[in-house]
Amino acid sequence: MRRPPAGQAPAIPDYSTGRRGQHISSIRVVRRPVAAVAVIVGLLLAGAGAAGLAAASQTGRAATPVGRTALVPIPKGKWAAVPPSASRTVAEPVSIVIPAIGVRSGLVHLGITRAGTLQVPANPAVAGWYAASPRPGEPGGAVVAGHIDSLQGPAVFFRLRLLHPGERVYIRRADGTLAVFRVTTVRSYPKSRFPTKAVYGPTPDAQLRLITCSGTFDPATRHYLSNTIAYASLVS
Repeated sequence: MRRPPAGQAPAIPDYSTGRRGQHISSIRVVRRPVAAVAVIVGLLLAGAGAAGLAAASQTGRAATPVGRTALVPIPKGKWAAVPPSASRTVAEPVSIVIPAIGVRSGLVHLGITRAGTLQVPANPAVAGWYAASPRPGEPGGAVVAGHIDSLQGPAVFFRLRLLHPGERVYIRRADGTLAVFRVTTVRSYPKSRFPTKAVYGPTPDAQLRLITCSGTFDPATRHYLSNTIAYASLVS
């Protein structure tokens, strides 16, 4: 995984898909002040199918069919203890389950492309963890992103906007433990007003940000004009 150069942050990709799963848009990368947190602004985009992504599912089907929300059971297993604030070592995430909106997905690693943009999952049915962000359960905001839809239909985060405060998000880690998060708020923003500091800024405790596209679809650019972000805090 390639990290952004010092003093620079990756652009956030667009999680809507165009023809053959390609994302077509322009990109702006803004340099940050040395003492500031990483600033990620501009139109959200990137090319799907980035090299090096190991998709957890290759079915090509949408993860969440249109209609009634699929029932997804709460994962079984030992809930991990909340690590001390000074601790920064937990296992990498491998999957995500959100029972309230019928999401069950493996997690691929998202890095940085040669163009300096954030990679996106090659498979619309699979979510991805931005590997330069904290691991879920470490202090800071872990970032998980996914598509809203594709030419085949709804994608993994199609119903992200329907999450409500208090609902749970379960992250399975490589050592078998579960990081359990409670949703605190769900908001939508125009892409021109992406809340960079709120999403990528430092936090004293372990948090989670789930990101997808939303709002009006622009047929000229083949992109959505907004983003939905679900914020969650570690419970266990």
